[in-house]
Amino acid sequence: MVIVDHQRCCYCGSCVSVCPIGALVLCETRLLVDLSCSGCGLCLASCPVAALRLEAEATSPKEASARQLSRRYDVVVVGAGPAGSRAAWRAACLGLSVLLLEKRQEIGSPVRCAEGVGRAALSRFVDPSAHWIAATVDKADITVAGDGVSEALRAEGGEGYILERRVFDRVLAEEAALAGARVAVKCAATGLLLEDGSVRGVRVRGTGGSAEIEAQVVIAADGVESQVGRWAGLETTLPLRDTMSCAQYLLAGIDVDPTCCFYLISEDLAPGGYAWIFPKGEGRANVGLGVQADLSEDVGGPLAYLHRFIEGYPGLEEGSPVTLVSGGVPVALPPPSLVSDGLMLVGDAARQVDPLTGGGITNGMAAGQLAAEVAAAAIAAGDCSAAGLGDYEQRWRANRGSRLARSYRWRERFPPGERANKTFMRVFAAAVAG
Repeated sequence: MVIVDHQRCCYCGSCVSVCPIGALVLCETRLLVDLSCSGCGLCLASCPVAALRLEAEATSPKEASARQLSRRYDVVVVGAGPAGSRAAWRAACLGLSVLLLEKRQEIGSPVRCAEGVGRAALSRFVDPSAHWIAATVDKADITVAGDGVSEALRAEGGEGYILERRVFDRVLAEEAALAGARVAVKCAATGLLLEDGSVRGVRVRGTGGSAEIEAQVVIAADGVESQVGRWAGLETTLPLRDTMSCAQYLLAGIDVDPTCCFYLISEDLAPGGYAWIFPKGEGRANVGLGVQADLSEDVGGPLAYLHRFIEGYPGLEEGSPVTLVSGGVPVALPPPSLVSDGLMLVGDAARQVDPLTGGGITNGMAAGQLAAEVAAAAIAAGDCSAAGLGDYEQRWRANRGSRLARSYRWRERFPPGERANKTFMRVFAAAVAG
């Protein structure tokens, strides 16, 4: 029987093509081995990353010939989304040695985002580029509906972008590398190095095997599913009521206004959340919705709600889905603490998302840069304790954090079922405008 090392496997399908009895199946991003496998070993020679071995062989895989990582860095950043890449870029610009880890083999994929962002907010960090902008929008249609009430508002004048996150995220990581950071893909953090309760580095496993990497500061940018903070003893568990469960199609062959974002707040179609249509040019749009996780009553989940939205909205049913995106979005207050000895949380891992809209791209980039600056100062001062890193949390909560807390209060003031009114619509419009 052949055994698959899923950490190494890149799901290229080469082994499937050489198996003489059809015992290997490439299923989404998992290679499955059927019980009919005879253990002939032909597939082992075809695998470009040495991810296959025979059951009878030693259980630990051989070391790959890839370049080895250093065993010590000033800063290790876990997660190469916008928050992590921006933290790595800023830390490298400040002269620190930096390792940026990404557990997936391709930065920016799979996309788990509606991809909308305000021009002014984004321009504070990067110069906009047609390379990763799918559409430019300058208006938004917002409709709230429920209990026989329907209100609509068109907001014009503010400019925004619909991104190509697969390209955008990779470009940010490339900028970090050009600034001097070491980037490692298909390399996951599996634990922390602790000394008397203080974080002193990370354990990693990648295509080159497992290693222990020492660091003066670890920046956890590992997304909504964050485990790094939990390993350090921080409370990062999300309650269901503060989680949006989302599904989205990229629909092609539809007729939508290419300069307008559409939002529908409806308890029937998206309990506790909203539906959206974000144009991406050339008859394409991101069409999706988010449902408050504890209110999803359809056994099919948010995807079933999405199908009903598409079937009921004029012109959408004619479109063809060419991409399916799903994921969870934290719409919560931040954890009680964003730092511990040797560690800082940023981005979705720190719940730095607007609780009304679910938007978090530029919030994460701001947090990443701030964390890198505080890390550099702490390292220079020789104090990477929670107290030494505490300036990051204080400055975050005093600025952007206070605005996100205000959005959370509005969300609490207008719970699900009480949002079909002009006041909430205006509040939501202000949050969308940033």
